[in-house]
Amino acid sequence: MAAAGALETGSDVAPRTAHGSAARLRIILYFGGLLVLIGFPESVINIPISFFLKNKLHLAAHQMAIFGLISTIPMYFAVVFGFVRDVWSPFGHGDRGFVVSFGALGAGLCAGFAFAPPVYATFLAAALILSACFLFIRSALRGLIGTIGQQQAMSGQVSAAVSAFETIPAVVGLMAGGLLSSLLEGDKAARGAHILFLVGGGILVVIALYGVLKPRAVFDNIRRERAAGTRLVDDLRRLVRHAPIYPALLIWLLWQFVPGLGTPLQYFLQDTLKFSDAQYGVWFALYFVGGVPGFLLYGYLCQRFTLRTLMIGGTLLALPMMLPLLIIHQKIAAMAVAGMMGAFGGLAGAAFFDLIIRSCPKGLQGSMLMAAAGALAIDGQLGNILGTTLFDHFHNFTVCVVAMTVTNALILPAILLVPRHLIATPDGVAPAAGPDLSEPEPVIVPAI
Repeated sequence: MAAAGALETGSDVAPRTAHGSAARLRIILYFGGLLVLIGFPESVINIPISFFLKNKLHLAAHQMAIFGLISTIPMYFAVVFGFVRDVWSPFGHGDRGFVVSFGALGAGLCAGFAFAPPVYATFLAAALILSACFLFIRSALRGLIGTIGQQQAMSGQVSAAVSAFETIPAVVGLMAGGLLSSLLEGDKAARGAHILFLVGGGILVVIALYGVLKPRAVFDNIRRERAAGTRLVDDLRRLVRHAPIYPALLIWLLWQFVPGLGTPLQYFLQDTLKFSDAQYGVWFALYFVGGVPGFLLYGYLCQRFTLRTLMIGGTLLALPMMLPLLIIHQKIAAMAVAGMMGAFGGLAGAAFFDLIIRSCPKGLQGSMLMAAAGALAIDGQLGNILGTTLFDHFHNFTVCVVAMTVTNALILPAILLVPRHLIATPDGVAPAAGPDLSEPEPVIVPAI
């Protein structure tokens, strides 16, 4: 156990990449711009809808959880979207083709939903159909991120960047969500829905235009790792037989299985502590912003310490992150601890996403990363339902906090299942070749 917690700086078992810091910065900024743009339509639309369902349609906690379970059905099959990304190149333009095509399609769909009546069926249909467009765009972006992270041995840096940039639209959406929820009240509901969907459609137009860009730092420094003519069944077999993905997914699911952070927390803050919609949005915004220093710190530390060290250290740091909720009885106290709670989890979150990137089979990065996203959707909804059930049964948020802490603690033994070679190096050093014989050496051809 002592050895597991010791600091490991890693040995140069493989040569460091020659990618310069300026090029790495341009890559991160390119990814960051698209991550922010993708996040805004979802946050602008989804958060006010959750308030509308609770306050206008008066859905109970379990009904809200069921809506979330149904509306994220496309996410349950996210691996399919990722696999399509890995084997198909729209108009011969690869990832950029996905961004342009489905950005434009999503914009048109938003325009249609803008003029539909603001009722339960409309919001459910919009969530289902628009999420499919977002999944194709996310598959392209995540697959490209995974490819760059592996080929340039910068998985830790792109993981930190992804975690930090995704916080921006989440925070803006949370801050604005409570205010925008007033647009969906009473006689203003139709006009508010009209505005929200049109704004989302406008952002999707910008996303489509973003896909036209082709920065050399990104696209001149990657290799396509799937040979033309490869059979789909061979790709599927290789994905399933790639042993490192399973402990990585297990750790990811344990980290994201938070029975209490969704619907139960909303009812705890709003019904017990009497938070308004806007105050609830501010609390979660503070929570997400609190994680950013941890993400940025990880981007620095990952180049100096092994991934194994940072995963263990991050998990230990995150264990007490939910415990402050046990002693919260006032609004001001809840606001005061929100950022601190997020800060405890930042380092671990970036480390676990780094592991997901490193675990991807070559040429199937989109499949693996979207499999993680799909498993996350199922895992998160099941955790939300469990938390809601506990909250409804015990009428006490404490049991939810205990459940969240226990699931985080289970990550420590799960780390022992990860192949040692995969996490024994810091960022900038390519992991040593592992003993996995199920994955043949891919044929390398130039990327489009």
